[in-house]
Amino acid sequence: MKILVLMKMVPDIVEELEVAGDGTSLDQEYLRFIVNERDDYALEQALLLRDRLQAAVAVVAPEAPEVDDVLHTALAKGADRVIKVTGISPTAGTRSTAAALAATLPGIHGVLPADLVLSGCQAIDDLDGFVAPLLAGALDLPYLGLVSRITVDPGAGTAVVAKEYAGGVMARFEVALPAYLGIQGCEKPPRYVPIAKVRAAMASGGIEVVAAASPPAAPPLEVTAMAKPEAAGHAEMLEGPVRDVAEKVADILAARGLL
Repeated sequence: MKILVLMKMVPDIVEELEVAGDGTSLDQEYLRFIVNERDDYALEQALLLRDRLQAAVAVVAPEAPEVDDVLHTALAKGADRVIKVTGISPTAGTRSTAAALAATLPGIHGVLPADLVLSGCQAIDDLDGFVAPLLAGALDLPYLGLVSRITVDPGAGTAVVAKEYAGGVMARFEVALPAYLGIQGCEKPPRYVPIAKVRAAMASGGIEVVAAASPPAAPPLEVTAMAKPEAAGHAEMLEGPVRDVAEKVADILAARGLL
């Protein structure tokens, strides 16, 4: 069984974000990049399936700051292959990124066809979550997103997956393989790997580098300006007995013509 995991780097929003001098992008001079959290869950799910089914796991990630560390960590965790794709800008739009990956992945020896393609269902800088379903469509694979658990029956060529809906509702689907699954969570947290194993992976190299088959096309939407939120008026805190607070709320609503 072969599993392909797609990962990407995203800005660490714990850090203070600053707008670059061009006014249309983030200043990356002091910006730290980390792996997209849901992609990390996708890798963990792939490794769990690898442990159970003796599957082969390949990890592919577009070139981005600090992506080598993430790929070496994936090797240290147990991935069989890690591949960095150059020529896809971290700021490329969802459609452009999906098209570039769709053109590139079939040309990487031994990556496709895969029984399962896994990635996060979305990222913090990809709020529409379209990369996964668009790429699945381009690869002619069925897609199911918001997945939190996978059980595979290799003999039947199917997977039973748990998909999360609003309000905590969980549903179970049976999907014929090969398939593309967008991961929301995993049955276990991403595994810890000792730094010594990561350093050993770094020393051995191991990262394959592949150029994108075609550069991403210009996104249909263009960012013309970016700015930090402006401070508005401060909230008024109402204190006192419940009756007094209720009267104050009623007075405020009446003064604004809402009562």
